[in-house]
Amino acid sequence: GPGKAEMYAGLQELGVANGEDLKETLTNCTEPLKAIEQFQTENGVLLPSLQYALPFLDLHGTPRLEFHQSVFDELREKLLERVSAIALEGKLEERYKKLEDLLEKSFSLVKMPSIQPVVMCVMKHLPKVPEKKLKLVMADKDLYKACAVEVKRQIWQDNQALFGDEVSPLLKQYILEKENILFSNDISFLQNFFSPSPKTRRQGEVVQKLTQMIGKNVKLYDMVLQFLRTLFLRTRNVHYCTLRAELLMSLHDLEISEICTVDPCHKFTWCLDACIREKFVDNKRARELQGFLDGVKKGQEQVLGDLSMILCDPFAINTLALSTIRHLQDLVGQDTLPRESPDLLLLLRMLSLGQGAWDMIDSQVFKEPKMEAELITRFLPLLMSFVVDDHTFTVDQKLPSEEKGPIPYPSTIPEAFTKFLQENRIACEIGLYYILHITKQRNKNAFLRLLPALVETFSDLAFSDIFLHLLTGNLTLLSDEFALEEFCTSLFDGFFLTACSRKENVHRHVLRLLLHLHHKVAPAKLESLQKALEPTKQSGEAVKELHNQLSEKLELRKPSPAEVTETPSMELPLPTVPTPAPR
Repeated sequence: GPGKAEMYAGLQELGVANGEDLKETLTNCTEPLKAIEQFQTENGVLLPSLQYALPFLDLHGTPRLEFHQSVFDELREKLLERVSAIALEGKLEERYKKLEDLLEKSFSLVKMPSIQPVVMCVMKHLPKVPEKKLKLVMADKDLYKACAVEVKRQIWQDNQALFGDEVSPLLKQYILEKENILFSNDISFLQNFFSPSPKTRRQGEVVQKLTQMIGKNVKLYDMVLQFLRTLFLRTRNVHYCTLRAELLMSLHDLEISEICTVDPCHKFTWCLDACIREKFVDNKRARELQGFLDGVKKGQEQVLGDLSMILCDPFAINTLALSTIRHLQDLVGQDTLPRESPDLLLLLRMLSLGQGAWDMIDSQVFKEPKMEAELITRFLPLLMSFVVDDHTFTVDQKLPSEEKGPIPYPSTIPEAFTKFLQENRIACEIGLYYILHITKQRNKNAFLRLLPALVETFSDLAFSDIFLHLLTGNLTLLSDEFALEEFCTSLFDGFFLTACSRKENVHRHVLRLLLHLHHKVAPAKLESLQKALEPTKQSGEAVKELHNQLSEKLELRKPSPAEVTETPSMELPLPTVPTPAPR
């Protein structure tokens, strides 16, 4: 059968007898037993001492096949060891010449399962496998699969499409993993999307596999970067920017200088990586990063496209935005204006570069985006005035009140703030991080004051997954407020529900939040929210699944009729409402 033929493929070319030869010998002979004996002598292991040993093994019932197989396995192990040794000894040209000769002799047996490992081992140790052999391997699915990654790299570097087919599922997996974290049902302000350190993230399966596939091959590294750029342009998905930085830093961890020294972003990314680890850009590193940006020479502006992609990584944006908020608070204490702080201006410069990545790569116009003066002279001072409002209010609360009564918290928002959030991308990003900051401080007053500004923001940033993931996490710190009608109406009716019907992701985030905090929400409000959040015909599986989970939880919460009648009423009787029919 074909299986047998496969097993002995290529032996004839080498003048080694195989099963077919034996068949032929037996068909054309008069004394079959003599013929078999002669075939065994001619093709057996040529060791004089074996002449006596084999009959002895026959007496013990050990089949000759088993004996030959074990000799063969032993020899193959020795050969594999020898090939690996040849690859390391003598002058380069000599050792590769030996291996090439060996490949010439053995390649015709590559289909024999027993010999294949040896052939593959020889190819693995050759820095340049002859083109013809590579083509044969490529043309045969099983051979290609069996190849060592060292050989595959040689095939990939001249076959972008084939390499793309290998990389593509990994990139899909990477994006999915990111989205699963953003939509995870575990909501907490302690553990969020940005919690894992850069070093931990680089240990992820996809980054490790890509690093392994690239090895030290600059051509393959460039191809992967090209895929990432193309996908980022096609989808605007910023997780591709994260992968761009992680991949470079993973090669940095392994000290692959062949690649790191030729990637012009290497030192910048390395420095930024340290900032991301600390979640803060300190003064020393700020100077260093600025040096890289100022050092972009005429004629090399294209590197800005790469730097902008590194800065567009959400982990970089998160670090820059957190650092900006911290700087603003410090400035309030020092009574300094934003335009007088070079560190703050550098943070804004990097934020602009990161936020402008898509436009820059799309337009292929490589120059830094212009910073709007208004951002520095009007918007940031406005944020600082909010910080001051909070200080004033806190101090006022502590002062003994005279006749005037308690001073209310300022409830209006300056129109300029709302306008900035709608029209200026950087202002919007910083504004959103300021809102995350006050939520984390459990500052309910400030949160409710600024929340209405989030309904309409620049390119709907307030409804993006990363912001909603962080906001839902921080809102768990205000969980006790969910019992209050006013708070829930502002948060749900005033913010979330304005976008649920047009944005599936918002629908998911609200359901995540309620699954986590439903026990804090007043029953009447909860019931109306459950209705408002019913999946529609257009809703995807995720929304339906979350809504089912919520409904199950609420079912369990409903008291049984017996309990309801026995509870003595402590409050004023409420007007009776007909009980809704059980669902």
